[in-house]
Amino acid sequence: MRRAGLGEGVPPGNYGNYGYANSGYSACEEENERLTESLRSKVTAIKSLSIEIGHEVKTQNKLLAEMDSQFDSTTGFLGKTMGKVKILSRGSQTKLLCYMMLFSLFVFFIIYWIIKLR
Repeated sequence: MRRAGLGEGVPPGNYGNYGYANSGYSACEEENERLTESLRSKVTAIKSLSIEIGHEVKTQNKLLAEMDSQFDSTTGFLGKTMGKVKILSRGSQTKLLCYMMLFSLFVFFIIYWIIKLR
């Protein structure tokens, strides 16, 4: 078994933490840390936005469900009303015609009476 001596396995010009080559690695590590922190802050912002969007979607879904139930009840109410109107329209037309004739005669006599008094 061979023991590694001081400096064995280290590339030439790289002497632990003291060489010129390590300062380049250090700058790269600092740049990576800065970029990592920037990425972390962006991910945090996106996460908070997605949570807010989720809350908004839940609120809008509740509102849509309420509107759907209100539209259903209104549709039922309108359907019943239209059914009653159809029943009224199917009723005897003779009654309606008789009432209109009586009203017309009444208006005619009122006009005749007003003209005769002048």
